[in-house]
Amino acid sequence: MKVFAQSVNFNADKELIKYAETKLSSLTKFHDKIIDAEVFLKVQKTSDKENKITEVKINIPGNELIVKRETKTFEEGINSAVDNLKRQLKRSKEKHRDSLIS
Repeated sequence: MKVFAQSVNFNADKELIKYAETKLSSLTKFHDKIIDAEVFLKVQKTSDKENKITEVKINIPGNELIVKRETKTFEEGINSAVDNLKRQLKRSKEKHRDSLIS
């Protein structure tokens, strides 16, 4: 699976990009037809501690799944987004399987 990463308002280091790619590649266990993933990492200029925005978009045939998280760290945001996407991918796969059966 191809992962596209973009950072807004800062330069993401290679470790963070690699972390996102590793976490997202684990999603292929839950859905084998993932086309690609896009990760947007943004830093908001606020006094809030939770100023890191992580947005992940997964493209699967006939659908795209999007998760957006505001957290203190990007790693926390990536983990939360991946957990949510696992549930969405399972649900999507079950719906697809059910439509093939009926």
